[in-house]
Amino acid sequence: MFGKKYDKVYGWLFILPVFILAIIFFVIPAGMSLMLSFKEYSLLDSYTMIEAPWIGLKNYRDALNDEIFFKSLKNTVTYALGVVPSQLIIALGLAVICNSKIRNKGLLRTIYYIPTVTSAVAVSIMFLFLYKTDGLLNKFLGIFGIAPIGWFNSPAFALPSMMSLAIWSSVGIYMVIFLAGLQGISPSLYEAADIDGAPKWEQFLYITLPQLKHVLFFNLVVSFIGTLQVFDQAYVISGGTGGPLDSTTTVVLYLFNAGFRDFRMGYASAIAFILFGIIFTLTMIQKLIFKESD
Repeated sequence: MFGKKYDKVYGWLFILPVFILAIIFFVIPAGMSLMLSFKEYSLLDSYTMIEAPWIGLKNYRDALNDEIFFKSLKNTVTYALGVVPSQLIIALGLAVICNSKIRNKGLLRTIYYIPTVTSAVAVSIMFLFLYKTDGLLNKFLGIFGIAPIGWFNSPAFALPSMMSLAIWSSVGIYMVIFLAGLQGISPSLYEAADIDGAPKWEQFLYITLPQLKHVLFFNLVVSFIGTLQVFDQAYVISGGTGGPLDSTTTVVLYLFNAGFRDFRMGYASAIAFILFGIIFTLTMIQKLIFKESD
């Protein structure tokens, strides 16, 4: 009786440390960033951000009239539209393979997952060497008589090359989540389909995909959020410049440069909240689409 009376108290005590950390490291910084987006403030100013002058929506208007910001937004959206479908299709295919009755499934899962736990900076540097003019990829293409290409030095190839890097390095995590979803599907559904004589592709289309719908929604949302926030690969590959000709400038890289290179902290905060609005809107749209399909 004594224990039941204090169940709620114990529950709050257990979540209290996480609750306090969330307030300190998320709620307060987000609130200060929102406030800062309505101010004109530089890290070089002699006054604090609290004392910085209010300028209303000027930072947001400047962002909406900024050609480089829209270029970075276009690059980020292109990057997301290229990476998300590719990595989810590949991840689902790998999950189906690892869930099938083949030998050495554990080894395959490990091999596919290793790039996910590798540092993004290390992977970016590795791809810089692979995609150099005298790198391994160009040497391989040279076998077929194709002239060397400066992959990360060309405005036409820099962003697609960065997309291939992202797909290779992140597909493992989505494979593991799909694999967990596949293992949660009742075998009796496939047994009934086999009895009815349904071919494997119909079983995949009418059993596997519908049963994985919520897993697919989770992967889709997480993947979109991750790609729209891409920063580390773009920073390492371009040396922080977003080049060549801003072809690898992403929204977060542009935000970073605006805040810590140009010291326009108010403007950088405004860009951050514009990106937040875009991510929130896309997430809600995806949620509505999956909810209607129910």
